Amino acid sequence: MMEKLYGLSHLLMTVFLHSFSTHMVVPAITDVTMAALCPGQDECSLAIYLTGFQQAMTGLGTLVMMPLLGNLSDKYGRKAILSIPMTITIIPIGILAYSRTRKFFYVYYVFKILISMVCEGSVPCLALAYVADNIPESGRGTAFGILSGIASAAFVCGTLSTRFLSTTLTFQVSAVVAVIGAVYMQIFLRDTVIDHDNHNHNHLYTPIISQGKPTTSKVEGKLKSKMHLFKALQSLKDLTSFLNSSLTITQAAIVAFFSSLADVGLHGSLAYFLKAQFHFDKNQFADLMVISGIAGTVSQLLLMPILAPILGEAKLLSIGLFFHCVHMFLYSITWSSLVPYVAAMFSILFVFSQPCIRSIVSKQVGPHEQGRAQGCISGICSVAHIVSPLVFSPLTALFLSERAPFVFPGFSIMCIGFASMVSFVQSMMLRVVPAILS
Repeated sequence: MMEKLYGLSHLLMTVFLHSFSTHMVVPAITDVTMAALCPGQDECSLAIYLTGFQQAMTGLGTLVMMPLLGNLSDKYGRKAILSIPMTITIIPIGILAYSRTRKFFYVYYVFKILISMVCEGSVPCLALAYVADNIPESGRGTAFGILSGIASAAFVCGTLSTRFLSTTLTFQVSAVVAVIGAVYMQIFLRDTVIDHDNHNHNHLYTPIISQGKPTTSKVEGKLKSKMHLFKALQSLKDLTSFLNSSLTITQAAIVAFFSSLADVGLHGSLAYFLKAQFHFDKNQFADLMVISGIAGTVSQLLLMPILAPILGEAKLLSIGLFFHCVHMFLYSITWSSLVPYVAAMFSILFVFSQPCIRSIVSKQVGPHEQGRAQGCISGICSVAHIVSPLVFSPLTALFLSERAPFVFPGFSIMCIGFASMVSFVQSMMLRVVPAILS
């Protein structure tokens, strides 16, 4: 038991360093994009469309890659597959750390799309599978909340650092922390994977690089390994079969899709809306994210461990999604530059949703399918990354421009709130069946 807790502490540090690095650059990226594409302007349709295209391409790639990476982590171990995103995500950050001119921005943009198509969201996905390997069903809701709380704490620390750093230093520090995170994981994180025959944890039964002398059994093992890899590549088919495996999983997938649809839409629209309406810059964006992050961290580390055993994940999910809707509607009718700060505080209530969805799904599958389950749910969320920019990016660009059919700059955000409302209604109909015994 102590070994598992020791391993989880290293996982939490790995997630913290990765989240710290990636979230540091978020408040600054809007200003960098606008400065590279539309210098001196507060409204730029090109920036909105390029951001939407990036989100759509990322969703298209991760739709295939998330179930595949989840399957491969079930086979080869969480750490081995986790090494991929932890390493290659350093590249785009390093490009902007070197220069943020228009030429280098386009180089960053291409690398960001290609790398995000492979590994966007894979670190939290594989981290959830790692936790599920080591925590029994009864404690997973709390454990997933703590993992999300650590990510939120990294979010706070990263965005708070951005508030006091120049843009150049922000990207340089982010790149250094990303390197430290990858090295830390390689040195300290212990792999965990399940033996399908004996159902034992922490037993790497199929290493990626085989050791020992060549034998006939080794050749047969390689053939079997290739067959398993071929099966893993059938990720879309695997995604479909997973969704049809039970009514609870199907309902949870619908909730995850519409919740992600709203999240992606808000992420792609809110910064440009606030910049056009109230001339927000890197520092104001960082302030908003710090408020949201602190509220989310307190909620996930203190409130969720108390409320999850009492209310259950299904009720807590509905509560989180309800306040998710409220906070988006409040953003859409923002009449003062102070209103976004109030809306950001709703994070204390709506951050419950993602850990609850993941915990509900985790309890519906066996111990040797955790990577597959989390990967498939991430794949469903990736579909939202494709659909959301196609719908909301043009809507945002239209209503922030002079060509808007009527004066309502936050109209696209209100539509995003309706997508969140669909996920809330579906969560009210979610029926959680008893968990599968490990």
